[in-house]
Amino acid sequence: MNLEPADSAGTDDDIRQSVWERLEQGRRSKAAQGGYAGYGSPPYGLKTENGDLVEDPAEQKVIELIRRHHKSGKSLQKIADWLNQQGYRTKRGSNWKRISVKRVLDRLYGKTPRMSDQPAAVPEGDLSVVQEVEPTEGDSSQC
Repeated sequence: MNLEPADSAGTDDDIRQSVWERLEQGRRSKAAQGGYAGYGSPPYGLKTENGDLVEDPAEQKVIELIRRHHKSGKSLQKIADWLNQQGYRTKRGSNWKRISVKRVLDRLYGKTPRMSDQPAAVPEGDLSVVQEVEPTEGDSSQC
């Protein structure tokens, strides 16, 4: 049995819409200022510190390994298999899959849309900005 008055049926929807609009406006404003807009986890290779996105050094190392293997002609599946064999995990602690590797590469090469005007991690066609990563002991960078 519904105990609410019949004329208040639209009120909940109106409130819900108003809250959604305010949250969306806040996210867009934060993203426009270069801050993290809060849509789920930050992308692989980044983390939040005091509300801003900053590079995660450990994940940046994995991105560089992915880039190297991709550049050498390895398939997405071979790269995912190698990462799993080496003990690397995704941001959420899962095994790598080829789609996970593809998303990292898409973001790296600027093929993924962003909420803010932040540039791609690597300007399109310019790999000179990517630093070489020295393998650590026991970390083979060969698939």
